[in-house]
Amino acid sequence: MDTKKINSGSVKMIAHRGVSGIERENTVPAFLAACNRSYYGIETDVRLTKDGQFVLHHDDDGERVTGGKLSYVISESTLEEIHNIVLPDKDGSFVRQDIRIPSLAEYVHICKKYGKKGILEIKGGYPEEVLVRLVEEIKALDYLDGIVFISFWEENLKILRKYTSGKMQFLAGELSDEVLEMCKEYHFDLDDAYKYLSKEWVDKFHAEGLEVNVWTIDDPEKAQIAIDMGVDYITSNILE
Repeated sequence: MDTKKINSGSVKMIAHRGVSGIERENTVPAFLAACNRSYYGIETDVRLTKDGQFVLHHDDDGERVTGGKLSYVISESTLEEIHNIVLPDKDGSFVRQDIRIPSLAEYVHICKKYGKKGILEIKGGYPEEVLVRLVEEIKALDYLDGIVFISFWEENLKILRKYTSGKMQFLAGELSDEVLEMCKEYHFDLDDAYKYLSKEWVDKFHAEGLEVNVWTIDDPEKAQIAIDMGVDYITSNILE
């Protein structure tokens, strides 16, 4: 199995949760699959464990990602407990021992080593002290400039803006002039679902000096429509 190649031109491709069309999402194998291909960046999701450690997992529990084969809850588990979990491969087997839930440090180290942008989605709302610690941990790894923070929670991004001038993307949902004005005020780029975007909205954000990322497109025909709209980034599970 391999990625589906498209002619993306100047549009930068983002691997959604790593190359999750091939490897188990949000794992080191998925990240390395992206690193060994032409992707500009690697998107992932950060959550907090019971003992306050940052790990990478989309949902708070393992029901969906393991097909009900494993039962765990990120927010109710320690980092050690999380690291001891071996996830099933895409075919449902447990043959491999490298398919595990990574720490933030593992992800940042991989992005830095391979020169990939980290597109880090903050799942849920967090208090300022947690977000400050997130920034400080990435700083300690000397890769804050290589990370783009994204979130559906605008308050997360507003807090982070006090501590970094780096790139951020607001996961907006349905678009409005109010969303555009907020993004303009805090200099948040747009990260939105394909169904909400149009060339008109892309042009409006570009007119304010803001970039546009579209998710999650796995259909080459839809990717071409997004490219024709003028988006700056396409997030995909399988398109490269």
